Amino acid sequence: MKRTTLGSLVLLAVIGLVGGWFLDAALASAGRPIVVPPFTLPVALTAIGVIVLLLARPVYKAVRTGEYARVDPFYATRVVVLAKASSLTGALLAGGGAGILLYLLSRSVVPGVGSILMAAATIVGAAILLAAGLIAERMCTIPPDDEGPTKGPVTTTI
Repeated sequence: MKRTTLGSLVLLAVIGLVGGWFLDAALASAGRPIVVPPFTLPVALTAIGVIVLLLARPVYKAVRTGEYARVDPFYATRVVVLAKASSLTGALLAGGGAGILLYLLSRSVVPGVGSILMAAATIVGAAILLAAGLIAERMCTIPPDDEGPTKGPVTTTI
């Protein structure tokens, strides 16, 4: 599996930004109430980020001590996939929160402070999830082998 790239994170953040802005704009133009993230969303995103880091900790300990045999490969794979999904989801939700915040701040009528704070808190919670996913993905990598000119199989030519 390839590492999460900056390009994919930026692309998802831009997609979330445009989607969040257009969703609120479409709802407002239809006369419907706009989307304001609830207080529980940033709390849940932060909690998920902490859980992902806690799940990656045993793999990191086994990799750091060099005890690869003690790592369950299926567990490590699941943790890496969860970490990658967390970072991608964090980027998408951070962009969505930024789109909602941008829409709220671009209105001629000043919205309530609670709406702006909830959108900003969503961005922070999603950024925490993104960072936790990237850190957990890094924690689950095995260092490369030290294959140099002095190590490895020796071949002689006659």
